[in-house]
Amino acid sequence: MSANVETMFYVRQAPWHGLGTKVDEALSSSKALTAAGLNWNVVQKSIYTDDKILIPSYKANVRESDGRILGVVTNRYKIVQNKEAFAFTDRLLGEGIRYETAGSLQDGKKVWMLAKLPEKYKVVDDEVTPYMVFANSHDGTGSIKVAMTPVRVVCQNTLNLALHDAKRIWATVHTGNINAKLNEAMKTLLLAEHYMKKLDDEGKSLNLKRIADRKVMKFIEDLIPMPDNPSKLQENNIDLLKTDMKLRYFEAPDLVDLPKTAWRFINAVSDFATHITPLRKTENYKENLFAKTIDGNALIDKSYELVKSLV
Repeated sequence: MSANVETMFYVRQAPWHGLGTKVDEALSSSKALTAAGLNWNVVQKSIYTDDKILIPSYKANVRESDGRILGVVTNRYKIVQNKEAFAFTDRLLGEGIRYETAGSLQDGKKVWMLAKLPEKYKVVDDEVTPYMVFANSHDGTGSIKVAMTPVRVVCQNTLNLALHDAKRIWATVHTGNINAKLNEAMKTLLLAEHYMKKLDDEGKSLNLKRIADRKVMKFIEDLIPMPDNPSKLQENNIDLLKTDMKLRYFEAPDLVDLPKTAWRFINAVSDFATHITPLRKTENYKENLFAKTIDGNALIDKSYELVKSLV
């Protein structure tokens, strides 16, 4: 077993992988956006064919500062500027929340700000720091999103499980009505509180489910399957990934003294999914990892479904 693989789970960083600009001194969302270079507007422009024939019913969303095309949308699409999208989060600042980072993904198609909630939580006796990611898109793929992202302090892995009885992601809309904006902010806090309580309840339930080593090995095979007719390189790569996940479950310093339960397995998979370095790095692999803190990680969700089936 290579030394590099053995030390993988010792090197952990915040799930946002250094992306964005640190803005924890910002006193408002508008100042945070300015500090992060997100204080630009989007305009809509007509689309023409090469023969200069107008294409009806569609517009291009264009970043005004540099003319970059962010997406093609229908005439019904309403632009929500960054300043508008994040304005309601200022109400949350009054409750003790502070922005930490802000940035953009996919060359401005998606922008985000991340705030750390002031409350301290325990999930199955572990200290967990709750973060909220506020995201806005300009490519026509979605509305303004708010995502709860709990981070286990000891190892910095996310615990963003797709619980069946508590939402982790919800959508909001900007409104010019100040009372509606305040109500939206308060609803956001209530949903976050509900999710954290349900996460602790589910964690305690999973921590009662013992899991045999052979079952762990089977689950890892299910999570990282070997493709049909793999090449030798593919076989080696898949084996490396499976070895890494096994190490996180059996030998990670923060898990090795815990009972072998479904909750331990969830944490090992989450550690893997949060911090894994791809065997083939693409230019935007860090962006892809961060995007999963917002939209959810299919690997974590699948592991959750697997352990839920345990008696």
